[in-house]
Amino acid sequence: MEALIELGQFILQNLINALQRGSFYAVISIGYSMVYGVLMLFNFAHGDIFMVATYIGFGIATLFLALFTGFLPGPLIFLATVVVTMFLASWVGVFVEVAGYRPLRSAPRASAAITGLMIGIIFETGILILLGAKRLNFPPLMESISYNVGGIYFTNVKVMIIIISLLLMVALHTFIQKTKWGMAMRAMSYDFLAVPLMGVSINIIAPLTFAVGAGLAAVAGILYGQAYPILDPYMGVILGWKAFVAAILGGRGSIKGAALAGYLIGFIEIFVATIFPSTLRDLIAYSIILLILTFRPRGFFGMEHSTKLRL
Repeated sequence: MEALIELGQFILQNLINALQRGSFYAVISIGYSMVYGVLMLFNFAHGDIFMVATYIGFGIATLFLALFTGFLPGPLIFLATVVVTMFLASWVGVFVEVAGYRPLRSAPRASAAITGLMIGIIFETGILILLGAKRLNFPPLMESISYNVGGIYFTNVKVMIIIISLLLMVALHTFIQKTKWGMAMRAMSYDFLAVPLMGVSINIIAPLTFAVGAGLAAVAGILYGQAYPILDPYMGVILGWKAFVAAILGGRGSIKGAALAGYLIGFIEIFVATIFPSTLRDLIAYSIILLILTFRPRGFFGMEHSTKLRL
């Protein structure tokens, strides 16, 4: 009986850890999936947009803490930081679309992919020039409180990350399904060539899609800064590529698939690391993903007609 209790505690403890880690992958991968679904390209600069948004959040958080500590409660400062960072980061997304991808809209997909990689390098180099290579510490916006419930350890920050990430996905789903702009994005995703002929301007929908993806990346960056408060200019590279894998695994263009795959990757990484040496974590985790894609090459929710249309 005691062994069963310990096994249950082990599973629940790692499940909470996996939900936190998977939340970052899920939220970032949705940005990849949205852009592909609407514009038929993968924004390979998205990981670095996440990085830039995290640095923006760092600056806003530092400013607000200096101005409002003692005047406003911590949760309100956190909320203000999230809102302002989302607004500023969304304009970074718009800039990437207008300056980087719009001129290449009719170019081969390879040109757009290379452009995304170059935009990422520009962002990384720009941060290095402006702030240097020294790692920065993201300021805590909320006091971390630890809890022990039945031998399961977690913090209020970890619970906050999971809840906010899920709420973001619900809000995005509502936006996509219930609003006029969401309807236009879904229509564009279904038929990229015909919808503009119906009066839907791609020059509005495309930057809107980038703005929403960048805004989500901004929230993910602030939450990431609360969980892992070390910032460096290359922090978006690994996270960005893992989120890209989640977008592929979920089915290209599928938002719910990207979210599900992001959590799955988080689960696999955490549980593999608890059983095997940490040096084998990525090898085993992505071998499992490769096995899944072998039997389901379009991902969880990829559709046959969209694959033919986009490639």
